[in-house]
Amino acid sequence: MYYIGLDIHKKTISYCVKDASGQVHREGTIGANRNELDWWMKTLPQTVDSGDGSDDLYGWIYDHLLPHAAGVKVAHPVMLRAIALAKKKNDRIDAGKIADCLRCDFLPECHMASTEIRDRRRSLRYRHLLVRQMVQMKNRVSGLLLETGVSHNKQRLHKVRYFQELISNQEEVPESIRPLLKLSRETIVRCQKTEYALVSSLQRDPLLAERIKRLRTVPGVGPITALTWALEIGDVSRSDPRNRPSAIADCAETRRVPRRRSCAPRFQTAQQTYPECPDRSREVGAPTQP
Repeated sequence: MYYIGLDIHKKTISYCVKDASGQVHREGTIGANRNELDWWMKTLPQTVDSGDGSDDLYGWIYDHLLPHAAGVKVAHPVMLRAIALAKKKNDRIDAGKIADCLRCDFLPECHMASTEIRDRRRSLRYRHLLVRQMVQMKNRVSGLLLETGVSHNKQRLHKVRYFQELISNQEEVPESIRPLLKLSRETIVRCQKTEYALVSSLQRDPLLAERIKRLRTVPGVGPITALTWALEIGDVSRSDPRNRPSAIADCAETRRVPRRRSCAPRFQTAQQTYPECPDRSREVGAPTQP
């Protein structure tokens, strides 16, 4: 059995091949693309176990290596302290340390969602990007009106009818900002339509439809929260049962909240500590403690 450590970057991948005894058989650097990965895998031994230090950005490498290895593990970047706390640190050394952690069964592995879940999660996160852009454009519209001193109703500003009336009938709207306002409004409408299409396609997806339907039966859970639970959390069976949302919801009303203990320090006077000694601090002429 051979163990391979991969230190993945945007343009290059540093690798280190070791056997069970820790002897280095090969190490080097290849390009982070499919063609060089295919060429590199043809030169490897038949039975390999691979570990890489990557995240969701390089999930395609995980999918590309999975059919060609006995096992592929993704190292948790935060918990991999053997690399983070090292004094000497470069790509070649990092790849060797990942291979050592892998062969010693000491690699802190993080969960890698399936390809189907990651593809749909990408669409949900793209929806978050559209929402942020809509908020930015709405703030920009309000800022343009405030900069030019145009009075407007903030609660109704982004309504279709009110915005058209504001542009057409308001004489105090300067001509210099009218094109910018129209362009901003068109961008907001376009983002809203795209966001609605993304959410609708995810809700109708056969892989998610049944689960989203069950999640929406929970009071207060809407479509976006249900999609976030289904795609960001993934399979809840992999987590600790005590930390699952269902377990938290079941025991939310029955658990007992522990009583808070007072954090105020408890002071004891000399009279309480030594009852045989009289308290002379109140006598006239008694020396005071500094």
